[in-house]
Amino acid sequence: MAEEPDGGPGAHSELIHLLRKVTVEFGLRQAEFAARNGMHPTDVRALICLLDAERAGTAATAGLLGARLGLHSAGTTAVVDRLVRLGHVTRTRDPRDGRRVLLAVDERAVELGRAFFGPFIGAADAVLRGLDARETDAVRRFLTAAHEAVARPPEGGPGPGPT
Repeated sequence: MAEEPDGGPGAHSELIHLLRKVTVEFGLRQAEFAARNGMHPTDVRALICLLDAERAGTAATAGLLGARLGLHSAGTTAVVDRLVRLGHVTRTRDPRDGRRVLLAVDERAVELGRAFFGPFIGAADAVLRGLDARETDAVRRFLTAAHEAVARPPEGGPGPGPT
């Protein structure tokens, strides 16, 4: 029997609260990583966006980054300038279109992230390795749907930028 959508006690409510706990803790770890490395929390989000674009094979530009972070052009420029100054991001001309500037995360920044977040990623990976294909698929479906729900603009107000 499915739980009532009123948020009462039950397995579904517990899972939603656990997801919230994970996101809050992850946000705290991101802020801690930023502080330890002389960055603003938005800088960490920018690095994640750039790494996600790279994994997806998407050309990372300031426009893409600004849209994903919900920043105007001046704010995006400030983030990129900070990350370049810290040596975490490089700017290069697009070889196919010299007017376009591509952004890439420097390997040193990847190593900093790996050193800090590696234990969390390793622990999560170990849990996932213990799941069978059906369980993994269920987790994927839940996280995908939860992400879509959070990324959807709330009724009557603006939502986050594209993901």
